[in-house]
Amino acid sequence: MNKKKPLASLSLDLDNKWSYMKTHGDAGWESFPSYLDVVVPRFLDFLENRHLTITVFIVGQDAALEKNHAALKQIAQAGHEVGNHSFNHEPWLHLYSEAEIETEIEKAENAIAQATGKTPIGFRGPGFSCSPTVLKILQRRGYLYDASTFPTFLGPLARAYYFMTSNLSQEDLDQRKALFGKFEEGFRPLNPYQWRLEETRLMEIPVTTMPLFKIPIHFSYLLYLSVFSPPLAQLYFNLALTLCRLTKTQPSLLLHPLDFLGAEDAPELAFFPAMNLPSYKKLAYLSHFVGALGDRFTIVPLHQQAQTLAQRNMKALKPRFALS
Repeated sequence: MNKKKPLASLSLDLDNKWSYMKTHGDAGWESFPSYLDVVVPRFLDFLENRHLTITVFIVGQDAALEKNHAALKQIAQAGHEVGNHSFNHEPWLHLYSEAEIETEIEKAENAIAQATGKTPIGFRGPGFSCSPTVLKILQRRGYLYDASTFPTFLGPLARAYYFMTSNLSQEDLDQRKALFGKFEEGFRPLNPYQWRLEETRLMEIPVTTMPLFKIPIHFSYLLYLSVFSPPLAQLYFNLALTLCRLTKTQPSLLLHPLDFLGAEDAPELAFFPAMNLPSYKKLAYLSHFVGALGDRFTIVPLHQQAQTLAQRNMKALKPRFALS
């Protein structure tokens, strides 16, 4: 008799074309160019064909624009969880004052609820931006979980690559000097835990990296490896999933819109890794990766993973102090 498969959560950070352009320092982002009309139906079809429901973290600025409402409403209507991905999608959110952070989270929350009909109960900071103030505000506003930590030792390398390929001024570079975290982020846990916030706690569900080695295993990274060798990328992912099972790690894996788009869909974003792959190849590779995940784990949205942990295993979650 087969044992019941452990849970794995799957989420998608719905970063729009303008947010990539803004972070990269490209002109023209202020008009909020969008690919939502293309990518939303594409990833919804992909998920529906595999009978999957996931969490989609929506940027508040997109939800505030009437032109995006039809696409965003499709996400909720398809049964997917909607999460809060901040309003302005600025990865230096942790540098904001408490009042600015509260406004950022509340504005996004209200815009997402109006556009989709669902109020978020989960949050992921842009660029994995997190701070004690962010956590405190999430807890105060009644959020079930945060999903902003990314336990990897490669943050400084990712930041160096980002700076090297950007068009940013020195002032902008200084503002972004903490992007993607420090080397020490790699020592954070992979399994969910609780932040201890004054008299209450907030659940943290990290974005999973490879157990033991703490190197990325999310799908954008796998697609980048597939540019050089699809079999190597599949072998790498299979090793990661095997280590998750052996270490009893519940993976929480991450998709991005560009995982479903090729340069033919968004030529302005050709600088992004793996954008030289056409969309049909990306979809084929994704199908293999998501299939491998589903063979070993039951794939659920983040809120379902969080609720299951809260109801059944809360005592097993180790409390931790908030970020320093």
